[in-house]
Amino acid sequence: MQKVIVTGGTGYIGSHTVVEFQNEGFEVVVVDNLSNSNIEVLDGIERITGKKPVFYKVDVANSAELEKVFAEHSDSIAVIHFAAYKAVGDSVKNPLKYYHNNVEGLINVLSKMIKYAIPNLVFSSSCTVYGQPEVLPVTEQSPVVKPESPYGNTKKINEEIIVDTLASTDFLKAISLRYFNPIGAHPSSEIGELPIGVPDNLLPYITQTAIGLRDELSVFGNDYNTPDGTAIRDYIYVCDLAKAHVVAVKRLLKSKEQYEIFNIGTGKGSSVLEIIQAFERSTGVKLNYKIVARRPGDVEKVWADTSKANKVLGWKAESSLDQTVKSAWEWERKVRER
Repeated sequence: MQKVIVTGGTGYIGSHTVVEFQNEGFEVVVVDNLSNSNIEVLDGIERITGKKPVFYKVDVANSAELEKVFAEHSDSIAVIHFAAYKAVGDSVKNPLKYYHNNVEGLINVLSKMIKYAIPNLVFSSSCTVYGQPEVLPVTEQSPVVKPESPYGNTKKINEEIIVDTLASTDFLKAISLRYFNPIGAHPSSEIGELPIGVPDNLLPYITQTAIGLRDELSVFGNDYNTPDGTAIRDYIYVCDLAKAHVVAVKRLLKSKEQYEIFNIGTGKGSSVLEIIQAFERSTGVKLNYKIVARRPGDVEKVWADTSKANKVLGWKAESSLDQTVKSAWEWERKVRER
């Protein structure tokens, strides 16, 4: 059985990806410091797949702690690296926290991969590396600029670190997946997005408002140059996104390419108000929301050209926006019933 190490594997995207790897017959080793996730996620993974992954409570920014994981699982064929702080607004307020954790974490992972000769990396990157694109949709050849936030800049820096590291070795290969905006929950409602504290992402704030945990939803800005004035993003179902990591590892195992980049999105932009409307339409629940000032670090509009991933990886997003939004609501309701 082939083995993969998944850093940040109890997080939102990480946990859904662990499910997909286990369903494909891989053995999974999860590394997470539980700073923005809960150990009970492992139980949800087990209920879905019938198997609980090996787990280490380890901070990837701590080289000594990470050493133990790689020493004990040096037979792994790949690392899928999610572990990073990810809140755009928080990164603007606390940039050094993001540079320390996100950049040093990757450096530690790459160092251990070289030391233990683990040859393949799938890196969790982001569309934030494009900043505010002049031309839409963005392709993998679109200019990479200084992003709008320190969070986004850590992704840009990390991609550069990967390229430089690969050039210094004769065995490492990597794929960077530039995510757009993952939303939704596993159809079983056993795992989903459950941020600790106040949500930074749109959909969990929507579901928490709908269920009564938040008084109202703030819509950050209605004066953008978009059809309804609210910011536009490419919202992708998290399970579709998770499957892209499995096909990326399979690509690394077969391809001679040392480094590739793929946009992972739906290829369609939706505004904040359109997401609210989709939620109300698919669930029958009306939302209490208000328009407030723009949020620092936010991009006006961005969505993906996914034709490269469609063609080269044989991957594409398959779920509708209404289905995806409704899955998040079903997860929220199940969580609050526990």
